[in-house]
Amino acid sequence: MKTSDFDYDLPTELIAQEPAADRDGCRLLVMDRKTGQLEDRIFRDIVDYLRPNDLLVVNETRVLPARLLGAKRGTGGAAEVFLLREVFDREPKTDASALWEVLVRPGKRLKPGSGAIVDVRDGAGDIALSAEIVDWVEGATKGERIARLSTELSSLDEALHRAGHTPLPPYIKNYAGDEELYQTVYSKKESSAAAPTAGLHFTPELIERLKSKGVRWETVELEVGLDTFRIVDEEDPADHKMHTEFYTVPARTIAAIEETKRTGGRVIAVGTTSMRSLESCWSPEEQRPMERNREATSLFILPGYRFNVCDCMITNFHVPRSTLMMLVSAFSSREFIMGAYRHAIDERYRMLSFGDAMFIQ
Repeated sequence: MKTSDFDYDLPTELIAQEPAADRDGCRLLVMDRKTGQLEDRIFRDIVDYLRPNDLLVVNETRVLPARLLGAKRGTGGAAEVFLLREVFDREPKTDASALWEVLVRPGKRLKPGSGAIVDVRDGAGDIALSAEIVDWVEGATKGERIARLSTELSSLDEALHRAGHTPLPPYIKNYAGDEELYQTVYSKKESSAAAPTAGLHFTPELIERLKSKGVRWETVELEVGLDTFRIVDEEDPADHKMHTEFYTVPARTIAAIEETKRTGGRVIAVGTTSMRSLESCWSPEEQRPMERNREATSLFILPGYRFNVCDCMITNFHVPRSTLMMLVSAFSSREFIMGAYRHAIDERYRMLSFGDAMFIQ
């Protein structure tokens, strides 16, 4: 198995630069994962494919306003601070101050030990918060730093929402539309650097139609990191170091999974982040899924992996040579997935985060 096995030619013009006019009006490619058979449908037709007692499991995290555009104090030079995850174990957090792992630009001018501070202003031109670069992240591979965020407003949360921007994937250029369209309608806790995009296609009305049909609906949380967009550079994917993310699978979701299995329903992961959460919570010792509360996972799903929890999945189309291409190939087969992608490109499906969807059953 080579990383190049998961490569394909992605026409630039098919990378969706904005969301569909209607969330559930995008296209849906339905694939039988055992035969590779394909059907072209519309996303709201997912109702036709789900059965009473099936269970949809979604990742309910929201995207943080993690992109902070500011200026270096003292020089006024343009600077950017990108929030990755909060640091809890180094110093007490207050309403007005907290430590975060961050990426910065320009890296050469924002080094720990230099006293570098980035001031970030709100729409009125007032300083909403400041980021002091205080340390390197231990074992960092991309120059990650520790920054102390502080504000004179009532809370950091208020400051971030005044001055921060929702980050979009690097392949989406110049989108100036409603940033809320890069959030799922059911999102709650702001803890992700990127959206769980398979869920973007659901509307409140579609969710109610599914529930009325007897389809169950439960949630997990996985704090999506930026590495979700990375391609695998190693020739052998087994040499790739998978990033660590934090996930939660509540007791009610475990109970719903076990009830679904008992009654002959299917557990359907909405997105690769839900899939990784559900497969990560499987206990080989107990031979069952177990409740998890913000535990770390670096689960890397490659072809040959044995799925223990999930029976079907809803997913978007993914970047070539990515760990996500490998995951969906593991869930079906490389040959069937590559065939589905060739079909989608021939039929001019819209690709990647703002694009169309697949249902793999």
